[in-house]
Amino acid sequence: MITEQTAIVLGPGEGRRYPLGRMTSIFKSDGEETSGRYSISEWWLEPYTRGPGKHVHSDNEDIFYVIEGRVAFLVGDQWIDAAKGSFVRVPAGVIHDFENQSPDRAGVLNIYIPGGFEDDMPGIVDWFQKNPVD
Repeated sequence: MITEQTAIVLGPGEGRRYPLGRMTSIFKSDGEETSGRYSISEWWLEPYTRGPGKHVHSDNEDIFYVIEGRVAFLVGDQWIDAAKGSFVRVPAGVIHDFENQSPDRAGVLNIYIPGGFEDDMPGIVDWFQKNPVD
């Protein structure tokens, strides 16, 4: 069992992978390692790939940091074009989405506060298998 005192060291591409069609999520640290305080994951989108679709988290805050390429974020009713190095904070209760509108692969680091997002991933993977995105 992992405890809060256990260091986590992962190389590039390592972590718990979730295939979502043209999008992949890689969880680096989540509920078990953080006592449910946060989850950290990477989200990789192939060129011209839509993201998860408009959604809202009533009790959770999403923090995104663009680690590769350009990612378009919907925050409320405004689309924001975010280049590598951009930071986006989405407070709880705000509708949001993200997608890759460019010809290059793009990636974001996501911090989800508080944690628990990883518990939903098996159902999300199943949904994407039944409803592929472009």
